[in-house]
Amino acid sequence: MAVLETLFVVLGVALLGALAVVVKTRLFPLPESEEPREDVAEYIAMMVSVLYAIVLGLCLVSVWDTRTSASDHAQAEASALHQTYLLADAFPGDRREPLRAAARTYADHVVDVEWPMMAARQPLDPSGWRLLEQLRRAGEVDDTATVSQQIAAQEVLAQLGNVDDARRSREAAAQERLSPVLWAGLIIGGVLTLAFMFIFGIRHTRTHVVMVMGLAGFIAFTALLVHQLDEPFGEMLGTPPEAFVRYFG
Repeated sequence: MAVLETLFVVLGVALLGALAVVVKTRLFPLPESEEPREDVAEYIAMMVSVLYAIVLGLCLVSVWDTRTSASDHAQAEASALHQTYLLADAFPGDRREPLRAAARTYADHVVDVEWPMMAARQPLDPSGWRLLEQLRRAGEVDDTATVSQQIAAQEVLAQLGNVDDARRSREAAAQERLSPVLWAGLIIGGVLTLAFMFIFGIRHTRTHVVMVMGLAGFIAFTALLVHQLDEPFGEMLGTPPEAFVRYFG
């Protein structure tokens, strides 16, 4: 559904641009005696296009890096949690199931509660940290444990440290946004690029309409693409909870 909405928006912007060209041509026709000034139009369009491409590249790199980092943090967190779950096999018999249950509870909370909140850009509540603390307590063994069991408990503690670090990074990535300066450059650059298509006259209306439709649709598409990638845990292009689901079902 989101893909169809994006296509409708792009098509709507393109048609709006075409309508604007037709209206402008009818109301303000280019006098026959006036020079078409296509050389000036081409020069200015080239300069604006280069600057716009630079800003667009910076925006795409920024949001893609954020999205990739969010995916890496989620994968690292799920992997460390899964290692903790597997290490329960080395624990005393009465400590294995509590550790496994605590790991499953934490994974379920991340997938069912925290992921929708991150997709909606809502700050996470402390409940996830409390579950992580319960997981730490479940990974403790008493003095009667054997040497191998104590070594396993130390390894669990190390893996939970990795879970802690990856969780903090995941929370930070969920709140990251594209710089307002880059957003301003993206919007202003797109508006200027379209505006110059109207400032400099083109005698062939059909050519003008096609050019404006294509350019308007492309600018709308790139703006929507940046917007979707700017949501690292969004539903359309964001990181899904695939890692946790794969390990814990």
